[in-house]
Amino acid sequence: MKNKIGSFALVLHSHLPFVIGHGKWPHGTDWLNEAAAETYIPLLNVINGMVKDGVEFAITFDLSPVLAEQLADPRFKKGFIHYLEIRIHMSRENMKEFEKTGDGHKKYLAGIWLEYYEKIKADFINIYNEDLIEAFKKLEESGHIEIITCGATHGYFPLLYTDEAINAQVRQAVITHKRLFGRQPDGIWLPECAYRPRYEWKSFVDDDDKPRMRRGVEEFLSDVGIKYFIIDSHLLKGGKAIGTYLSRFDALQKLWDQFSKSYREEDSTKTPFHMYWAGNSSNDKMAAVFTRNDKTSLQVWSGEWGYPGNGCYLDFHKKHFPGGNRYWAVTGAKVDMADKQAYRPDIIEGFLYEQANHFVDVIKGELTAAGGGILTAPFDCELFGHWWFEGPRWIRKVFEALFSSGDIETVTLRGYFESDKPEEVINLPEGSWGEGGFHYIWLNDWTKWTWKHIHNNEKIMRDMAERWKDSAGPELEKILNQMGRELLLLQSSDWQFLISTWAARDYAEGRLAVHNENFKALADMAKKTADGENLGEGEKNLLEKICEVDSLFQDLDFRLWLKMPEA
Repeated sequence: MKNKIGSFALVLHSHLPFVIGHGKWPHGTDWLNEAAAETYIPLLNVINGMVKDGVEFAITFDLSPVLAEQLADPRFKKGFIHYLEIRIHMSRENMKEFEKTGDGHKKYLAGIWLEYYEKIKADFINIYNEDLIEAFKKLEESGHIEIITCGATHGYFPLLYTDEAINAQVRQAVITHKRLFGRQPDGIWLPECAYRPRYEWKSFVDDDDKPRMRRGVEEFLSDVGIKYFIIDSHLLKGGKAIGTYLSRFDALQKLWDQFSKSYREEDSTKTPFHMYWAGNSSNDKMAAVFTRNDKTSLQVWSGEWGYPGNGCYLDFHKKHFPGGNRYWAVTGAKVDMADKQAYRPDIIEGFLYEQANHFVDVIKGELTAAGGGILTAPFDCELFGHWWFEGPRWIRKVFEALFSSGDIETVTLRGYFESDKPEEVINLPEGSWGEGGFHYIWLNDWTKWTWKHIHNNEKIMRDMAERWKDSAGPELEKILNQMGRELLLLQSSDWQFLISTWAARDYAEGRLAVHNENFKALADMAKKTADGENLGEGEKNLLEKICEVDSLFQDLDFRLWLKMPEA
């Protein structure tokens, strides 16, 4: 590419916790159905449309292992079609209702929803053959996208107690990725972009715990062949974006005090437009880091002036019942529900075009000021379509504008890494992309109790794996493997997030309790089986029920939790 200003990498993090078999509405499998109908299929349609029309583009997708397992699950495929049929039926009912009440505009919008869901259903069945994993896989095989991985169940790495727990999250992720996508993942989206370096660490919930050296996250990645990950900008700049939360939460302060003893502030001249190796002087295990660009992120995420806040776009929160279809526009950031105006789809395209071109101008300005390099723009995938209905169309217009411009190269992370490997090794501080930059969202007075159970179960899993690694018969192995699944599900960072944000607090607390109880019951069964005792009828039924409901990661081996050498 002649006169290239620099490179642009759009990275979309696709993730949902495991919800199949754990409720439907308002919390449960309808989260997955909504994401598939409003984000995954619309994005696949946009991408395949760009391929057909010859628009050059590159997107890096993270499909978290737990999400990918659900999209491949026959229960999702069957349930999703049923979900769409309900939406189609309710859209028809809305049309009849609005015709009776004389609301012609809402009847028109209900007709648009009817066409929308009929098309999603037709595309799912006829174009994607009810297999969204295969649809993404084909796009990667054709070179249009890259698929990276994540923690197996999105466990929050810095707060897990044992190195064995992080090791299992990473290794199971790679195993699942290879099975579903047919290749080794080169990159990973660290859950919540949360990173922890190597340093002496002790539990923040157990004052009697003894300090011990813990491995840096990059060491686990290096061990399984993962080459790069993404960090938030404050980690590169020095890691001081910890907000006011440390003084308010004792456990957070303890953790920061431990880390700060070994922390050396980085040179502020480090630029997010370059790649670096993340590592330390104690070994040669490293992984490259891409850094999130703040300015482009704010253009999308800002609650005050981000693109999705345009008053003419479809409002996410106000819904019509029965059915749940949305018929109102954002109208304004401070406009309450009662004053929302009717949505007008006929005026949307101009705003999308204007915002896409503005976004491209921001990219050019940032890369020009930096003197080239790569601008990395990572976002939650579900923002586009689910939260911001017009988002997938905006993405296409961004790539059309970039393609027309011709002076910005669109790249996947793999493509850029292979063409321009980093040279400098840096020590990164601890932190995440969460509010305050540290661990507040996942560790606070509302969630501290969850970590006691997670940490205790991690130690039990490690000890049992070590004890029976060579002597587990078929029944004991089945129980131990299911214990591993329950522990992974217990570790999902989504539960603490939902508790802290009050988004679905009761549901999250309930899920934590269920997986903790399942783990404890299975541990008792494992001890009984190992001692040569027969399980009772009730225990057998419970075992089968747990295995049937939480059936992800069928290739999981409890030996993933074998004790690792001292760090």
